[in-house]
Amino acid sequence: MKNTEILVIRPSSDIVMDGLAESFSVTRLFEQSDPKRWLAENGGRIRGMVSSGSFATDRALLERLPNLEIVSHFGVGYDSVDVEAAKAQGVIVTHTPTVLDDEVADTTIALILMTLRNLCAADRYVRAGEWAEKGPFPLGKYTMKGSVLGIIGLGRIGKTIATRAEVFGMQIAYTGRRKQKGQPYDYYRGVKELAAASDVLVNCAPGGEGTYQLVNGEVLAALGQDGVFVNVGRGTTVDETALINALESGGIAAAGLDVFVDEPHVPQALRSLDNVVLLPHIGSATVPTRNAMAQLVVDNLVNWFSNGAALTPVPDGVA
Repeated sequence: MKNTEILVIRPSSDIVMDGLAESFSVTRLFEQSDPKRWLAENGGRIRGMVSSGSFATDRALLERLPNLEIVSHFGVGYDSVDVEAAKAQGVIVTHTPTVLDDEVADTTIALILMTLRNLCAADRYVRAGEWAEKGPFPLGKYTMKGSVLGIIGLGRIGKTIATRAEVFGMQIAYTGRRKQKGQPYDYYRGVKELAAASDVLVNCAPGGEGTYQLVNGEVLAALGQDGVFVNVGRGTTVDETALINALESGGIAAAGLDVFVDEPHVPQALRSLDNVVLLPHIGSATVPTRNAMAQLVVDNLVNWFSNGAALTPVPDGVA
């Protein structure tokens, strides 16, 4: 496989770069002085590619790589990859699911706790000396036990969140493309219907045209003034303007957000609100998890060129 050339679009971890170097010839596109020219002159040599969410792997790029066989994508979400264009070209796309499920679920539970219990505001209260000056922090209105947790997208991450939430005494409901066999949770056909039945609405939906602004003003109105919204899916799945309006007007009680529409640029309106918890897209951001994701990127390429099979192809498949 040493003669097989792999293209790395963006700087990646030592695990990816060193792992690839052991088995392949590696080209770092980000080190080329003129990437477009390099692709035009050398794109036919590339048989595998490493991509990430920070770069669009679109039809135009894929067409510059006529002998490409596989795109190994770093991340469970792969909306930055034009999967349909890849399928049309006979290119398989892989991603890095499973290894980050626990980490994202833990972050989700943390966001639920922080929003329901107003923990960030409580932290600021202590730091500002207000506990000594004003007395005890106001009592919280909400609790996890007995609350209904609605999950948009009961995939691997959604199921892991549900398992953790049950330990806290939450009741679970969900929506998705279809009702899943063997699940004990209440199923709702639409996001709006799920929101109306939920105290806390968690979004795990992936990005893409099919989920664009899936959570809109109507959904947030259905969630209601005592409802809490948590997003660990993709920023594009939420109408951010409608969310800001709901938070400012009291249309919903609070929100916990790990993802945004135009990362890393978070609207000032969100940053100014006390009833929202903001995280810098750190759902899976621990060293062990990111290392496992990086290794899976390498393993997908090695297995493909060794055995002709991808370990974790995206659900959309390949032509």
